[in-house]
Parts: sequence; C-alpha cells; structure tokens
Amino acid sequence: MAKRLLDFRDSTAIAGVGYTPFTKDSGVSTLTLACRAVLAALEDAGLTPDDVDGLATHRVGDSAPPTLVGPALGLADLAWHLDQFGGGSVSHAVVGQAALAVAAGMAETVVCYRAINARSEFRMGGTGRGVPVSPEVQYQAPYGFFAPPQQYAMYARAHMLKYGTKAEHFGQLAVTQRSNAAKNPRAMMRTPITLDDYLASRWIAEPFRLLDCCLETDGACAVVVTTPEHARSLRRPPILISAAAWGGGTSHLSGPSTDPTVTSAAALAPRLYAQAGVGPGDIDVAEVYDCFTYSVIVQLEDYGFCGKGEGGPYVASGATSLDGALPVNTHGGFLSEGYVHGMNHIAEAVSQLRGDAGDRQVRGAEVALSTAQPGYVLPATSALILRRA
Repeated sequence: MAKRLLDFRDSTAIAGVGYTPFTKDSGVSTLTLACRAVLAALEDAGLTPDDVDGLATHRVGDSAPPTLVGPALGLADLAWHLDQFGGGSVSHAVVGQAALAVAAGMAETVVCYRAINARSEFRMGGTGRGVPVSPEVQYQAPYGFFAPPQQYAMYARAHMLKYGTKAEHFGQLAVTQRSNAAKNPRAMMRTPITLDDYLASRWIAEPFRLLDCCLETDGACAVVVTTPEHARSLRRPPILISAAAWGGGTSHLSGPSTDPTVTSAAALAPRLYAQAGVGPGDIDVAEVYDCFTYSVIVQLEDYGFCGKGEGGPYVASGATSLDGALPVNTHGGFLSEGYVHGMNHIAEAVSQLRGDAGDRQVRGAEVALSTAQPGYVLPATSALILRRA
C-alpha cells in the first residue's frame, strides 16, 4: 500500500528565537528558564503570550512541561501542546510536529522550547535517575556502563578501528568549534584552544578526552513556529521549514544492526532531502548534534557530505570551518556554546539564515541543516532543513 504523505514543504516558518544565558548554575528553576526563553522568542518575533496557542518541548530528566509553562505565562486555553518523551534524538521532531500542527490548522503560533538545569541539578550522566531512557540499560548496568561518554566512546573506537579515524581528527573539530565560539557572545567557552590543548586534556572515557565532550549547561532556548503569512507580518524575516523528518532505526546493542559506524541518520537523510527537494550540495551551513566530537564526524558521512569513513579527514581539511565548504556548528556547538539538548542548534540555523549572526555569519547562507542526536543511545533521530524565504 502506497504511503500518503503530507507535502508541507515551506508551509510553516520560524518567526523568532529566544535564549536565556548559558551558565553552570542558573540560580532559578527549570520552569523559570522555560518561561524566560519563551518570552524572549516572542519578543524577538514581536509577539506576546496572548498570541500563543501552542507549546511544545521534549524531555529526559529535568524538564518544564507545557501544562506548567502555559499557566505560568497566563495561557488559559492552549489549542495544542506536545510533551515529547525523549532526549536529543527527538529534539528536532518537536519542531517538526509543531510545524505539522500549524500546517494542519490545529494551531497558528506554537513556541517550541527546551529548558534544563543540566549542570546544577539533573546531570545527564548522573546517577540516581528513575526510569532509564532505554531498556538496554539493564544489560549495560552490570558493567558500570551508564554515562553517554562511555556509550559513545565505544562507537568512536569502532570508527577508528574500521576507518583509521584519529584522535587528531576529533581534536580538529573541537578546535574549529571553539574558534567559532570565540565569535559568539553567548558561548560559555570562548578562549581559543589548539590541537596540543586538546591532546593534553584529561581522559573521560577513551578515546574521549575532556574536550571531546559537550558542556553540562543550565539554560533554555525557544523558537516560534507559525505560518509564513503570519511570519511576514512580524518583526523578523521568516525562515521557512522546508523539511522535517524523524523516525527510528535499529538498535546497535540488541537489534539487527551489525555496523556501529552507521547511525539512524543514514536512513533518515534521503527522506529529509527528498522532502525539501535538495541534496547535501545545496546545504550552506550545518548545525550538527555534537554531544561528542565523534557524533559530528559520523553524521557528516551519514548525511552525505563525504564518503563513509572520510569524516575525519573531511574535518581535518578545514571543510567545516566558517570559511570552509560546509561551515558546521557556527555558534561553537554543544562543545563550546552550551548544551540545550538540540534547540540551540535550530536557533543558530535561524540566525545564520536571517543574516544576524554577527562575526560568525556565513556569507550568503540560504539553506541550513540542523540535526538531532543520530540514534545511538536510542535508535531514533530527527532533523530539519530550513531556508531563507
């Protein structure tokens, strides 16, 4: 039976973005962070809470659900809301589902946000958590195999063994993104680093050093999704959502997948590009989920920017720098700007396409890719393609 697919290319837009400061200790509740980011995004768009009829977020651990954020903002009757369970793998699906709701007429103005006190409160790799993210944790626990750096380290090592990927490749990515962060006033880490600094940083879980790992961050970020018609009447240039894709792959730990160097992004990418009517060569800037340096390298391959096993040399060539063939994580990414579980990648893509990214602006950027966690901890991922209207 043929699938009946809704073609909603360019039928929705992002009209505003908002941030709180990124810190190691926000000093306020996650709910307060969420409200501040939502209000900042509305201010950016020239809207007020009275204009909002939808809220959406995703959650693992620390969270502020729409059913609390809405009343805190004085929203008495939300027409639509989403509280999506899942970590970084569903971060972009949240915006995709908001776009579907707007395209279907369920809501007109949806604010998507993520708020976390992921340094001062519920740390991502911490112990004492309740229901595990994945049932496979029961098989890892007897070996003390809990934290994301431990999990990703195994996949990174497999890539190194299979393709000859080197620590210096990971290091070059960290150095390049820190260079971008030095141009970003929001970034938590702005002091430039060298490859020697990277190699001297302490081990976390081999082959990962400290500078391979994303920052633990307190903060929030939000984006406003609405119709292009409505967006054109607002304060900022609309950025069209050309494609939104999400879905699952097979587990590398207990499923039929046999190659740990291929992520769920490899299966999702063709659907994403087809929906937008573009290919890898049409992407001007990419904000690629960088919980670890390796996650960027493997996604560059799985999204088709280079051949399988060529991600390390591609980064080492300078291709991902601001003046390279494919500028990547122009804000410094999770490694240097801050980790807001996916949403700050989307906001940065919007800034690049609006042309207001300041010293880190990619000249002539018209089409952007933003991606979620590629499907390792959970066998799922999501991504967006955005373009200038």
